[in-house]
Amino acid sequence: MKDIKFGIIGYGNIAHTHLKNFDEGTVKNGYVTAIFDTDEKKIALAKETYGNKIMLFTDENSFFNSHLFDAILICTPHYFHAGYAIRGFKEGMHVLCEKPAGVYTKQVRQMNEEHAKHPQLVFSMMYNQRTNPTYRKVHDMILNNEMGEIRRCVWIITDWFRSQRYYDSGGWRATWEGEGGGVLLNQDPHQLDLWQWICGMPTRVRAFCAFGKYHDIEVEDDVTAYVEYENGATGVFITTTGDAPGTNRFEIDTDMGKIVIENNKIMLHKLETGIKKFTFTSDKAFGTPSFEVTEIAAEGENPGHLGIVQNFINSILNGEKLIAPGEEGIKGLTISNAMLLSTWTDSWVDIPFDEDRYYEYLQERIRNSKFRKNVTDDVKVDMSESFKV
Repeated sequence: MKDIKFGIIGYGNIAHTHLKNFDEGTVKNGYVTAIFDTDEKKIALAKETYGNKIMLFTDENSFFNSHLFDAILICTPHYFHAGYAIRGFKEGMHVLCEKPAGVYTKQVRQMNEEHAKHPQLVFSMMYNQRTNPTYRKVHDMILNNEMGEIRRCVWIITDWFRSQRYYDSGGWRATWEGEGGGVLLNQDPHQLDLWQWICGMPTRVRAFCAFGKYHDIEVEDDVTAYVEYENGATGVFITTTGDAPGTNRFEIDTDMGKIVIENNKIMLHKLETGIKKFTFTSDKAFGTPSFEVTEIAAEGENPGHLGIVQNFINSILNGEKLIAPGEEGIKGLTISNAMLLSTWTDSWVDIPFDEDRYYEYLQERIRNSKFRKNVTDDVKVDMSESFKV
């Protein structure tokens, strides 16, 4: 079995996380042969670490034309994800992309369309929370209809606290031009992906985003959104980078009770009789169906980033089913784009929405921005502190 050679695009914080796994030999049948970053200072730092062991590039064409690798791992700011993925497909390379898939769905749809022209190439998103046994267990429970139809889901994910120091650590962070969004684009892509992976895609959204509510930034740092699903179910998503201590609680109300995920535990509240049946057959005016509360075990450990990288390699080498197919990256982004568009237009947004309209609203904010950041140079952010279960 041959090894898969990787070219890493972007030598920033998240790239260091991936490189650590490669350097320590925990990635099987894969190694890094090249790193590309347009920032010469970052490449100089890579040179200090790797010397001549890995080829280093500051020019995009030289990097791709070298063909020193079979696959690319995209670790750049969000705006560049789709473009580099499309270039990779055209060059005949497998693509593993960090979250989110992009900034706006129009560019991500173009990325998916290009991949469709190259079905022999493996394309995966770095949705490493799909490897978490807790969420995998709940996903399977819902998929197998163990609790009946979903009636309501509520995710409060407010333990993303970020200080101003974090936002000042990079000129691209928390700007419309550099990042394209805030908490929805940076912190929440994993949760938005899990939300749709488990509960499905909503049909319409009404959201209220606050911009720079708790920080000196121009993008959203506080969001409350309401969604509706095709079967009549409803959902609420609340998130912020301004609360401390925060909450991470995901509750799914179904016909047979509810599932609560909190503190990486699954608590199952199982009704003796389905709520719909009980509602119309009970001879009692008060009271609820009997129920039992149990903790559901989710077996196995969470391999996180390493699990997605290894799955990607295994898919290339032996056709292993992808945990996070690249084409699915557009789903969570669709929800976050819809939330922002709903706020900008102060109205409901149906899914699918007009992608050109969203793009124009985003460009308007970039053109009209008067925001100037107080950037603290050369601040390295420890990404391990940000990972959520």
